[in-house]
Amino acid sequence: MAATDLHDHALIERFLEMLVAEAGAAKNTVAAYASDLRLASEALKGRLASAGVKDVERLGNGWRDLSHATVARKAAALRRFFAFLSDEGHRADDPGGALPRPGARRPLPKVLSHQDIDRLFAAIAERQARVPPDPNDLRLSALIELLYGSGLRATELVSLPRNAIQPDRPYIILKGKGGRERLAPVSDRARAAVAAWRAHVSSDRPWLFPSGKGHLSRIRLYQLIKALAADAGIPPDRISPHVLRHAFATHLLEGGADLRALQAMLGHADIATTEIYTHVDSKRLIELVNTRHPLVDVAPRRA
Repeated sequence: MAATDLHDHALIERFLEMLVAEAGAAKNTVAAYASDLRLASEALKGRLASAGVKDVERLGNGWRDLSHATVARKAAALRRFFAFLSDEGHRADDPGGALPRPGARRPLPKVLSHQDIDRLFAAIAERQARVPPDPNDLRLSALIELLYGSGLRATELVSLPRNAIQPDRPYIILKGKGGRERLAPVSDRARAAVAAWRAHVSSDRPWLFPSGKGHLSRIRLYQLIKALAADAGIPPDRISPHVLRHAFATHLLEGGADLRALQAMLGHADIATTEIYTHVDSKRLIELVNTRHPLVDVAPRRA
């Protein structure tokens, strides 16, 4: 059946169903693609599925004032949609090549130094020394240990089941973006911190970090971390759960960890994402070449 025989809406819905069923796309990705495709369809008066190269170029030109990331996402959504139409036989050509292809200029994440991390844990220790003790300080310790020590995403962390982390198991199985499962390391320190906090969580609560009728919210997690940063003398705008996850990866890489191992621990489908997370400055790279290259100790030949 030709694309002109079907309304854009029906084809877009089929495409989105394919993304979920076959590609295992995350909900946020599907929602963003759905919005981008429907807006493009409106711009072309319901003729997106049968759009020609000129139509596609006109769409791309209309994105010139948008951010680099937004243009990249919109182009990716339409490119995959046109490829889907071609693969399914709804059109013989693929005008996706006329879409803009902005280069990958993703900004580097904010970086915390080892000294920053030390200050965070020192601030936690000061809180735990207060009299009378506050169980919420134990919760904060467990949260930070898992963010920095295991590289968990904020959503993964706040939604951990009560018994997800066991004292005799140095890892946890997580289901991340796109439904992909991965093993994340759990250090001895983190397991001890979790055990100390879990003693204050009622056994009938399903979550490790309960709050109200559910679990701790992402927003509340952000608030707790920024308050801790202020106590530690770190500007709150420099820190977030994501920044702590990045620190986990960066500091492991600086310590000699393998990039592929980090990719597995962080749950990245693409190694390029891991490379961006694990930014290492040029001084560190030069030092590695000068100290680890196999020819370092080989004397140069004389002419």
